Parts: sequence; C-alpha cells; structure tokens
Amino acid sequence: MFINMKNATKWRHMTSVVSVCLMIFALTMIATKGLNWGLDFTGGIVSEVQLDSKITNSEIAPLLDAGFKQDVAVIASGEPGRWVLRYAIPPHGTELPPLTEVLAPLHTDVQVLNTSIVGPQVGQELTEQGGMALLVSVLVILAYLSYRFEWRLASGSLFALTHDIVFVLGFFAATQMEFNLTTLAAILAILGYSLNDSIIIADRIRELLIAKPELSIQEINNEAVAATFSRTMVTSGTTLITVGSLWLLGGGPLEGFAIAMFIGIVTGTWSSISVGTSLPEYFGLNSEHYKPKPISEEP
Repeated sequence: MFINMKNATKWRHMTSVVSVCLMIFALTMIATKGLNWGLDFTGGIVSEVQLDSKITNSEIAPLLDAGFKQDVAVIASGEPGRWVLRYAIPPHGTELPPLTEVLAPLHTDVQVLNTSIVGPQVGQELTEQGGMALLVSVLVILAYLSYRFEWRLASGSLFALTHDIVFVLGFFAATQMEFNLTTLAAILAILGYSLNDSIIIADRIRELLIAKPELSIQEINNEAVAATFSRTMVTSGTTLITVGSLWLLGGGPLEGFAIAMFIGIVTGTWSSISVGTSLPEYFGLNSEHYKPKPISEEP
C-alpha cells in the first residue's frame, strides 16, 4: 500500500507496534542468552608476532582458530608483518600449543615478540567504565531533552533512543557475536546519531504546533515527518554507504563496530519516525502545551 498523508498515521502506528514487539524480543534475548563479552572485558592472552610481510590476515586466522580451538582476534600492528593476537586463557588443566607450531604451515620464520596476560580485574574495570560512560551519556541526553522539549514530546525521543540501543544489544545477544570495546563505541555513536534524527523531527513538530494550532496532533506529526523525510533518507543513506563499506572492507577487527552502527542507523531512522511521533500522540500532546502562558500583572 502506498504511503500518503491520509494513511501516514496508520503506518506510523503499525510500525510502532512492530518496534515494541522487536524491543520485547531483544530484551528476551538479552535476558536469556546474555552478551558474549570479548577479551576487552573478560581478560585473556595478547601475543605479538613478526612474520613475512607478504602473509595476510586470511592466512593467519584459520590456522590460529583451528590450532587453539577458539576464535582468535588477529590485528595488524603498525609495522609490516607484525601482528597482535588476542585469545582466551585456556581452561584449567589444558595448555595451548606453541605459536610457532600452530603457524608452521605458513613456511616462514615466526618470531614471538612478547606475550602478556590481561587479567579479569582489568576486564572488570573496563566493564564498569564502559557502563558508566553509557549511563552518563543517557543522563545527559535525558537532561537535554527535558530542557528542550515538553515532556510528552521528549518521551518519544527518549523511547526511540532506548529502542535503538536495546535492539542492537538484542542482536548481539541473539547471534552471540563478540561484544568488545569497539562495539561499545558504536553504541555510544548510535546514541548521538539517533538523538539527532529524533530532535529534528521533534523540533519540526513543536514548530507546527505553534504555527498551526488548529490542526490535530496526527496531522501535525504527519506533516513533520513529511517535511523531514527527504533529509532523513539522504543523511541515513549516505551514512549507511560509509558504514557498509567499513563492514565489507574493514576486516574482522571492525566487523562488530560496523554491524552495530549499521543496525543502529536503520533502527534509529525507523524509530524516530514511528515511536518518536506515536508516543506523544498517546500521551495527548496538543498545541495547548506550547501556547505562551499569560503573565499575571497582580503583585
């Protein structure tokens, strides 16, 4: 069915229901499966090796995964042929084979430059600091929205932000992809990106409530979405192209970041239009809430 001004309200309400259902599903995945914390949070072993500069990541990673029987993060260092390997500490009573033995099929000289163990205490500190960064960001955003908009209009933007973050976390819980510091950085970036989309639509709604008080809130929201739709699509589209390129060409170390950003941009655009406008309607937002209040002349 073609979307126009006559049926836009119906589409917004339908997509809002879908958003709520997806959010419930995401929360269920987080509660039942939990996140697959990466070595940044759980601790592990970090080794640095020097190989022939012609050897690529695609040659190293399969050998390490098979030899250590776990996913090994292979990160290119600053110098040609130097690689940083990150992997979990083996269970008690088991030992990992030497790196030189695991990488022997490459038929090159393998120099293990250093090996260090990142303990769980460091992982705990990273978890606490990352959670604190996320909490502070949400509180600052909440304070800004409360100051900028009437609470009914601010509630839509806040719920849209929550929806985007929960959905990304739910995806990582459902797929059990590694959740590391780069993914956390993507979560913080999504907060800012989604907030920008929500504020633009909310600001347009506020302007229309003041300029056209005779219109119903449904018509106001539809006009606001229509007025900002082309801008939203262009901005989101160009950003998705960049993030998609990063996803395809960035390699394993940036995969989690790119996937989280891609999902966050799509859901951020979706939620700003759907729940970001439907929730204020549900709370009874109207032009009366933005009419200037007369100042009493009585002393």
